[in-house]
Amino acid sequence: MDFQNSAFSRRNFIKGAGAMGVLGGMGAMLAGCSNEGGASDAGSSSASGSAFMIGGIGPLTGDAAIYGKACQNAAQIAVDEINEEGGDVQFELNFQDDENDAERSVNAYNNLKDWGMQILVGTTTTAPCVAVSNETNSDNLFQLTPSASSTDVIGGQPDADGNISVARKENVFQMCFTDPNQGTASAQYISEQQLGTKIAIIYNNSDAYSTGIYNKFKDEADSLGLEVVAESSFTNDSATDFSVQLNDAKNAGADLVFLPIYYTPISLILTQANQMGYAPKWFGVDGMDGLLTVEGFDTQLAEGCMLLTPFVANATDEATQSFVSKYEEQFGETPNQFAADAYDCVYAIKQAIETAGLTPDMDASEICDGLVETFTSADFSYSGLTTAGEAATWADTGEVSKQPMGMVIQNGEYVAL
Repeated sequence: MDFQNSAFSRRNFIKGAGAMGVLGGMGAMLAGCSNEGGASDAGSSSASGSAFMIGGIGPLTGDAAIYGKACQNAAQIAVDEINEEGGDVQFELNFQDDENDAERSVNAYNNLKDWGMQILVGTTTTAPCVAVSNETNSDNLFQLTPSASSTDVIGGQPDADGNISVARKENVFQMCFTDPNQGTASAQYISEQQLGTKIAIIYNNSDAYSTGIYNKFKDEADSLGLEVVAESSFTNDSATDFSVQLNDAKNAGADLVFLPIYYTPISLILTQANQMGYAPKWFGVDGMDGLLTVEGFDTQLAEGCMLLTPFVANATDEATQSFVSKYEEQFGETPNQFAADAYDCVYAIKQAIETAGLTPDMDASEICDGLVETFTSADFSYSGLTTAGEAATWADTGEVSKQPMGMVIQNGEYVAL
C-alpha cells in the first residue's frame, strides 16, 4: 500500500474496512505502546533474553493513523495470544509512530535498534518502508511488512522496460500483495466471473500505487481479451471533479468501471456518477476498503461495489471469528485488512522461528539468516487469516503467493462474494 502522497495516497485513504479511526482513542490500550514515537515496549514478556524482540513502525498519529493503529493493535493481539500460550517462542513488542514520514520512520527504526529489536514487522506505509528497508538491509535485520506493497520495498523487480533500478533486499518480505499483482489478479477475477463486457478505467496518474496497478491490469485485460473501452486519469490536484472521466466511461458504454485508487476519490466518483444517472458496476482494489467510513458520503451509493482483498471480517471460519471478536472487544471496531495482515505477520514469524530452531539469545543477523532461509524454503508455508483457507508461500523475491478473495458491499457491510 503506497502512501507516498498524503493528499490521496496509500494510507491516507486506503484501508479501514471497519472505520479504524476509533483506534485513535484506543491506542493507549496497547500495553506500553507510545503514540508519541518514544521507545516504549508493549507485551507480556520481559526484555531478559527470554523473548524475541519484535519492533513495529507505522503512523499512529496524523492522517494515516488508522492504518498504523490497525497494525499495532492486531500485532499486539497476536503477541499476547502467543505469550499466553506459554510455549518456547515468546515475544516482546515495541511499536513506534512514524507519522507516515520516511525520515521519522528511520528515526523510529534507530530507536528500536537501541531498544534491542531483532525482527521488524513493518513498516505500515510504503514511502517510510522503502527508507527503512534500506536500513534493515544494511543491518541484515529481518523485515516482514504487513502492508507496504510497492515493489521498491523488496527491490529486485524489473520495470516496464525490464530494468531493475532497486536491487533486491534479501532480508525484506511482504505479507500483502504487491501493487502489480493486484492489477493482474483483478483482471483475472473480472474475466473469470464475467463481471463486465465493456470496461472503463479511472486511475490516478500522479500516484505510483494507482499507475502500477493500472498498467498491470491493462496488460492482463488485453491478454484475456477483456474489452477496455475507456481509460482516463486524474491527479491529486484534480481529484474533485470527475465529470470528464465519468462521461467518457458512460459514452463508451462501459458496464463496469475499474478503480485502482483510494476510497476518498472513489466516494466522489460514486456521488457524481449518481448525480448524472450513471450506474455501472464498480470494481476496486484494496484502496477501496474504507469507503464506508468517509464522512458525509451516502453509503447507499456503495452498494454492490466489489474489490479483491485477502481478508473479510465476516468470514465464518473459527480463526477469523476469534480474531474479529477479540479485536472488537478490545478496540471497539471491526478489524480491516491491515490488521489481519499484521496479525498474520506475527504468527508467520513465530512458525518460521520454530521451523528454523531459532532462539532469542541469537543476534539479529543470525535470526535474519535463519528466517530468510526458512521463508524461502520450498517446505515452508503459512495458513492464516489472509490466505483464504490455503497456504501462503514466499518466493526469494520477497513476494507472497496467496489467494485473494472477492468482496462486495451489501447492506452497508463488506461481505465475501
